[in-house]
Amino acid sequence: MNKSPVLIVGAGVGGLTAAISLAARGLEVEILERAATPGGKLRQVMIGDHGIDAGPTVFTMRWVFDELCELAGTTMETELSLHPVETLARHAWSAEQRLDLFTDLQRSADAIAAFADDPTEGRRFLDFSAEAQKIYQALKDPFICSSRPKTPLTLIRRAGPTRLLGIKPYSTLWSALGKHFRDPRLQQLFGRYATYCGSSPYRAPATLMLVAHVEQEGVWLVKEGMYQLVQALVRIAERLGVRIHYATEVTEILGTRTAANGVRLANGETLDASAVIVNADPNALATGKLGESMAGAIAPTPRAERSLSALTWNLLTPTAGFPLIRHSVFFSQDYASEFQDIFDHHRLPQSPTVYICAQDRTDTETNSPPGPERLLCLVNAPPIGDQFTFRAEDIEQCTAATFALLNHCGLEITPPAEATCITSPSHLERLFPATGGALYGRASHGWLASFVRPGARTKIPRLYLAGGSTHPGPGVPMAAMSGRIAAASVLADLTSTKSSPRAAIFGGTSMP
Repeated sequence: MNKSPVLIVGAGVGGLTAAISLAARGLEVEILERAATPGGKLRQVMIGDHGIDAGPTVFTMRWVFDELCELAGTTMETELSLHPVETLARHAWSAEQRLDLFTDLQRSADAIAAFADDPTEGRRFLDFSAEAQKIYQALKDPFICSSRPKTPLTLIRRAGPTRLLGIKPYSTLWSALGKHFRDPRLQQLFGRYATYCGSSPYRAPATLMLVAHVEQEGVWLVKEGMYQLVQALVRIAERLGVRIHYATEVTEILGTRTAANGVRLANGETLDASAVIVNADPNALATGKLGESMAGAIAPTPRAERSLSALTWNLLTPTAGFPLIRHSVFFSQDYASEFQDIFDHHRLPQSPTVYICAQDRTDTETNSPPGPERLLCLVNAPPIGDQFTFRAEDIEQCTAATFALLNHCGLEITPPAEATCITSPSHLERLFPATGGALYGRASHGWLASFVRPGARTKIPRLYLAGGSTHPGPGVPMAAMSGRIAAASVLADLTSTKSSPRAAIFGGTSMP
């Protein structure tokens, strides 16, 4: 092997996971992070002395991190305080219309039947859940846990045609939901799973039904918030000898078309590398923000194909009225117009759906904590932060619509100006360049979207990708899986002279 270290650009979940996977196998690894803190999109903001999650807030697919910890010689129980939930989320359309979903399928079916005043809707939910499980099981090994299939035929060869029957890649999620449910509120609720991938339920494939099964397999609450996961990954990486350099910006990846071999920092210093993993949005690489010589390593993401961005409010505020739990969703009265505003008109939604993470509550705690509580409020937004900065009046109008919906559902919040942090698409573009504020890379629109998302390997040997914008997709566990796939690719390429080496995820599924 080349004795230079593997350099990882970015200390997000994908980069940290790749570093742990490689260091556990004896490789020297250094991470170069331009921010002062790790985490990437899994970040927190500080309001006074209070750290509030400002990125992903839902912990699923725990097995991904259990396997990573096993490889590193530790356990999740040792590193984090986790609590499995019974109540997945609370959903509201008004002060009178509320529906909780649970990890217990029958309990959810009973709640749905009562909510819709229709026993058949409960049975339809069980049928929907069985189909979601079938799709997940068909795609887990050949797609989620494996390198990106180059074509649909590649996926069919891996999984076998029989196994892929019924995954519905050609139907939209919304049309599939219309066949499962009669109550439009239930279609709206389960259509929201498309937004987990930054997409519109009216354009995303029905395959995304699998998200329902992922949640039903288990959701955990992390004590003191999701940012604790980042800190745990940092501790594990450093114990394995990984060196993490903060406030260290990479301006150029060095090398030729035959191999990447180092980086140049903003201060002019150059570092040699046996391989380079980019844990940033792939579009930063494709558009030359990491050097023009490597811009051809992958194709750029067209602006029209970007995923959702967000407008968020981190608050430290008292609440009253609506019985919040850790995860609560408040649905707009015009769901279709929300996605038309974002994807067609490129404006903040006039009728937004609102997600709230109440960080100081559990899945059963409904009493307001004494004093102010930590909240993340989020609405979907267009990914145009590199083209347009929303005016103060645009933000104020969306804020008014957001908190009017919350009030309509019975939640009383008066955001204090001195204890509020607002993040817009233009802020997100500054944090994550070349994205426009898109949080999930490409939108999952159309049946071919999964085959266009970049994989771990690029066109330049020894240059790799990891993160939620790469295969297998967005979300904390998927970003971690991308790091494991990138690490497996690096190890295979550094230890093999074959032109098309085989790689395997450490502790996981083999992948061609």
